[in-house]
Amino acid sequence: METKAPVLLNAVPPYGHVIASERWRNSSLIQSLKGGGVKTLFENELGVVDFHLPNKSCILYVSECDIVAGNGHKRKLVRYRNASSSFQKLVLVENTRLSEQYFSAVQKFVVFDLGLTLLPVSGLTEASQLITQIVHRDSRDNPFRRTSSSRLLDPAVLALVQQVPGVGRVKALALLQHFSSIQQLCNAAPAELESIVGQAAAQQIHSFFHRPTAAGT
Repeated sequence: METKAPVLLNAVPPYGHVIASERWRNSSLIQSLKGGGVKTLFENELGVVDFHLPNKSCILYVSECDIVAGNGHKRKLVRYRNASSSFQKLVLVENTRLSEQYFSAVQKFVVFDLGLTLLPVSGLTEASQLITQIVHRDSRDNPFRRTSSSRLLDPAVLALVQQVPGVGRVKALALLQHFSSIQQLCNAAPAELESIVGQAAAQQIHSFFHRPTAAGT
């Protein structure tokens, strides 16, 4: 049963819960979270943020409608980046048949211009699965939380790096233990990457992060 959350802009939900903006109350995503065993607390005063997760990360969701409607989503992303919060800021972006022509420009803006972590999703169902995975991983005795690099080894960040072609879980962990931020990983030269993951994977990683820049706006 969903209950009301206290009015705290930096509130951290209990393990097994998310705090969601009130605007999501009747959405299919919330129903999917409930089906996955995640309890939802609703909050009226999260500002531009859509969700708070128990691992002290927050999520802004950018839908295909937001992307194709114009530049409104960019203003929202800037407000999100500038918000005063100690949380790790994640951006979930719908990459669909309708929005795919704009996706490279959005990715460039989010990752390179704003320095935020972007996680592409196909829609609300995949988004709910990702949030559920993060919540349940963080609810258990979590190996990510036992290291001094717990922020870098957050499951959502690990999931982002694993989306690079040729990079599996082991290589993703090795990369995140070597680079102190996603931004450093994005800017790493192929030679730096090669010493960690080998030549072929290094080229794939470098191409993955630099392709949006080549595509331009």
